[in-house]
Amino acid sequence: MGVLKTVNLKGLGEKHSGKVRDYYILGERRILITTDRISAFDVILGYIPHKGAVLNLLSAFWFDKTKKIIDNHVISIPDPNVTVAKNATPIPIEMVVRGYITGVTGTSIWGSYKKGERIIYGIKFPSGLRKNQKLPRAVITPTTKAEVGHDERLTEKEILQRRLVSAKIWNQMKTVALALFEKGTIICERNGIILVDTKYEFGLDAKGNLLLIDEVHTPDSSRFWVKKTYMQRFKKGLEPENFDKEFLRLWYVRHGYKGEGKPPKMPTSLQKAVSKRYVSIYQKIAGKKFKKFKYPIEKRIRKNLLKFANSW
Repeated sequence: MGVLKTVNLKGLGEKHSGKVRDYYILGERRILITTDRISAFDVILGYIPHKGAVLNLLSAFWFDKTKKIIDNHVISIPDPNVTVAKNATPIPIEMVVRGYITGVTGTSIWGSYKKGERIIYGIKFPSGLRKNQKLPRAVITPTTKAEVGHDERLTEKEILQRRLVSAKIWNQMKTVALALFEKGTIICERNGIILVDTKYEFGLDAKGNLLLIDEVHTPDSSRFWVKKTYMQRFKKGLEPENFDKEFLRLWYVRHGYKGEGKPPKMPTSLQKAVSKRYVSIYQKIAGKKFKKFKYPIEKRIRKNLLKFANSW
């Protein structure tokens, strides 16, 4: 089964790698290649065919739809797996916005709530909530941004005390994150999808202006549920139908893995099932057919980047 594990581009200097993306910094530009690596519980678990292209193209869709809310880093999309972006200084905070109480990871609010906690991330939650229930209002539950290892919870007080950002930028990040979530919710609902929760990442440009970076409203960074069947399944205590990475997380949890020790090997059947869900959510939200391609794609990426570079 073909996948894109990584890309080595000669002549672009040092390659940097995050959990999912490889990138090269060229002056004021950052070349981001979205691979097919998939991570959960802050661990890279394997590879999903066409996943990188889905993330990159879906993010491009959302960057365009939200540019009136906040400027973003996109310069060009020269290849399905590549974004040429403005080189920004990343802010080490993941802005996680949640509209529902759910999750199976260590940073999820449901895990803490189930244990009896009612003040989570410095936010007070009402008693009597059930898993997968809609919250009275969307909340921001920030975490650290870890390139390796586990993300850690943050409160607003900790962010300001540790001076991770200035109070002015922090307030802007909060306002923008909630506006982005509202915009995403509206567009998703039109397409029969519930945007359950998501994360946003921001950076500062050379002038200190806030930019939206990384990815937006993808199945890696968000939970998506099927709106039509949500309430019926919620009343029965069943997990919602989903089009995101939760499908993969739940498989690992059922097989006894939550991020500690060696993960079970990902079977081909799971790879195919996750790939199908990623492609499906792209088509539902973007409203266009995903053009599948044959692997390997390294030559295609190099060719398209060279073509773009010649136009600089």
